[in-house]
Amino acid sequence: MRAGGQVAVLSGLWAAYVAQSVIGGLTWGGLPAVLRAQGLPLDQIGLLSLLVAPWALKVLWSPWIEGWRLPGGRAPRSGALALAFGAVAVAGLAAAGALGLQPLLPVLACLMVVAFATATVDIAVDGHAVGALSRAQHGWGNAAQVGGAYVGAAIGGGAFLVAVDRWGWSAGTWLMAALVAALLAGFAVSARGAEAAPSAGAAAPSLKRALRRPEIRRGLVLTALFVLAQKAAMGMLGPFLIDLGLPLGTVGLLNGIASLGLGLLGALAGGAAVRRWGVRAVLTGALLAQALMVGLLALGALGLPLPPVLLVAAALLSGSALMALGFTALYAQFMRWSDSAQGGVDFTLFQCLDGALSMAIGLVAGLIAEHAGYGAFFAICALLPLIVAARLSRLAALAPGQPA
Repeated sequence: MRAGGQVAVLSGLWAAYVAQSVIGGLTWGGLPAVLRAQGLPLDQIGLLSLLVAPWALKVLWSPWIEGWRLPGGRAPRSGALALAFGAVAVAGLAAAGALGLQPLLPVLACLMVVAFATATVDIAVDGHAVGALSRAQHGWGNAAQVGGAYVGAAIGGGAFLVAVDRWGWSAGTWLMAALVAALLAGFAVSARGAEAAPSAGAAAPSLKRALRRPEIRRGLVLTALFVLAQKAAMGMLGPFLIDLGLPLGTVGLLNGIASLGLGLLGALAGGAAVRRWGVRAVLTGALLAQALMVGLLALGALGLPLPPVLLVAAALLSGSALMALGFTALYAQFMRWSDSAQGGVDFTLFQCLDGALSMAIGLVAGLIAEHAGYGAFFAICALLPLIVAARLSRLAALAPGQPA
């Protein structure tokens, strides 16, 4: 594909990933604050966690979606599929806006439909990225994925709150729905003609086919270890800053504006670094830098008199820039492991493992930090990236799909 075609594909991917993350940011970032401002109790707000289910389970229906997206001997239907399920998501948002927030259950039902539709769009978009991007563009493709997530989350979790505060729940939700519709339409336009048609006799996409491949199985092991090493400390960074003495408003501001900037910068830097030095070098560098940042937090928590600004900077770099840098490289490797004949299935398999482990890590991290203290917890979290970095060469030595 010509350079101009690759630019169009990347632009479409940015649009699609921002659209998906606008919905995620609205659901898990903006909506809890809106509900609390309406006076709803925390136990009802906690029901929002149920909306994670489609994202954790989407691998189960990914073979059917991928089979429909890649009809044998005919042009891929990535754009049409994104438009179809995107329309369902937009309609669900519009209905949620029309219903109002009380009672809550009808709104949750609408948002569950939205979550299912958006997770399904994600299968198609990821499969499209695997099939349409050249190997040299994988890093930039995953910069779009990770960077788009930060941009969309900032819109859904930040701009949405401003819109609701100014114009009300209905208008704010409809504005987000219109934005999502426009972004997914942009993706659909960019996807036309971007992928080669699969052969007429190609095997049907399936999870069994993915798991039979040795690079997928070893890739899942590497993914589990990398997610553990990079995300172990993440859930305790905010509480640590609060206990360090920072006001809640300051932590919120840092997590919003500063994290958006650092996360987007990390994603773009990751895309450029993968292209320049290859996946393995970037994964190793992100792990070593993560160990250093979390190690500083451990020393501060154990009583070493480090300047508070250094600890704040270490927490922000660890939770945003380094996270985005490392996962941009890891997602580029996901693309290289994925079979273009069923890219949506293979890529989704890795993503669902990432999501499931992230939820489990959050639960275990809270228990360790509560009973052992921040010092011991962060010391463990600093040691994990060093262990994984030492094992990375062996785990990543895969063929085909070996990291550059």
